[in-house]
Amino acid sequence: MRETPVTPNGDRIRWVELPGAEPARLYLHGLGATSPAYFAAAAAHPLLAGRRSLLLDFLGFGISDRPVDFAYTLEAHADTVAAAVAAAGLERVEVVAHSMGGAIAIVLAHRHPGLVTRLVLVDANLDPIAPDRERVGSSGIATYSEAEFLAGGREEVAERVGPFWWSTMRLAGPEALYRSAAHLARGSEPAMRELLLGLDLPRTFLHPEADEPSGADGLRAAGVRVVEVPDCGHNIMVDNPDGFAAATAAALGAG
Repeated sequence: MRETPVTPNGDRIRWVELPGAEPARLYLHGLGATSPAYFAAAAAHPLLAGRRSLLLDFLGFGISDRPVDFAYTLEAHADTVAAAVAAAGLERVEVVAHSMGGAIAIVLAHRHPGLVTRLVLVDANLDPIAPDRERVGSSGIATYSEAEFLAGGREEVAERVGPFWWSTMRLAGPEALYRSAAHLARGSEPAMRELLLGLDLPRTFLHPEADEPSGADGLRAAGVRVVEVPDCGHNIMVDNPDGFAAATAAALGAG
C-alpha cells in the first residue's frame, strides 16, 4: 500500500500498486466502493496484467482518510487524485473508471490537461440525476439533507443497497458518502457529458449489453467508442471479468 497527503491538513489518499511497465494505469472506483476490491481481479487479468497499476481509493472511501472538512465535490476529488498521481512520480496515466469514478475521471482530464492519455469509462455518470428516494445510490442519498443523512439516513441506505455494496460502502466516511453522492447527483459545471465530448484523447464508454447509455449516438459522433459488454449489470468488471478485460484491453490498445 502507498499513500500521500493531498490536503493542507495532511489528509492522505492511499492506493494499492501492482508493479509493471509504463504507461501506468489508474483505476478509480464508484460511489461507496473501493478500487482494490472492485478492480484487483481485472487489473491482474491476463489481458490487462503487466502494466504498473494504481488501484486508488478516493479521499473519504476505502483505505484513504475520511476528513469531515473536505468538500467532496467532483472537482475536489479530481484535484486530490491528480496530487496522488504526481506523488507516485507519474506525469501521464491511462484511466479506467467506474460509475462515480468515471465522472471524476472526466473532470480530472478536463482540469489537468495532458495527465490522462486514454480514458475508459465503465458505465459512468455523464449527467445530473434527479433525487429519488426510491432508488439506491446517489439519487437516493441526495434526497436527504446532510443532517438527515447523518441522523439516520445512512442506516436507511444500508438497508436498501444490500450486503454486497454495503460491504464497501460502510467503509466510507458518512460525510464523504453524503457529499460525494449529492455532488454527483448535481453534476459538474459544465456537465460531465459536455466535458467528455470536448476532451481530445481516446475515450471509450463500456456499458451492459442490455442498457445502452442515453445519448449514445452523440457520444459516437464525438469520437467516443461505445462498447457493450454481455452478461453483466452495472458492476461490469465484477459481473463479467473476462468480457470487461477484453473490452478494456481493446480500448487501451493492449489487445
